[in-house]
Amino acid sequence: MSTRRARMIEDRHLRDSARALVEADIEHLKADFTHKSLTERAMDRVMDGASDLYDEAVDMAEDNKGALAALVAAIVVWFARNPILELLGFAPEEQDDDDLVE
Repeated sequence: MSTRRARMIEDRHLRDSARALVEADIEHLKADFTHKSLTERAMDRVMDGASDLYDEAVDMAEDNKGALAALVAAIVVWFARNPILELLGFAPEEQDDDDLVE
């Protein structure tokens, strides 16, 4: 058998196996689309995206613990600013409801 003929037979087998893989993938996709509705597929994508986002946020928080602690402290101080100002003697003047009407 000549080299060209052997190569042609080998190429034909490769082509046939590649075609079988593509056809199997197409059948798998058809089966997947018939089993799941559009909303189910959309929810799966949203859940996968949310899971990936959560994992990335956890990794980022682990890498930046100091910055995360500073952010949490700033939020706590912001919400507690009025009692803290009162303790330091810088309480804002309270307005009476009568002053607002005039």
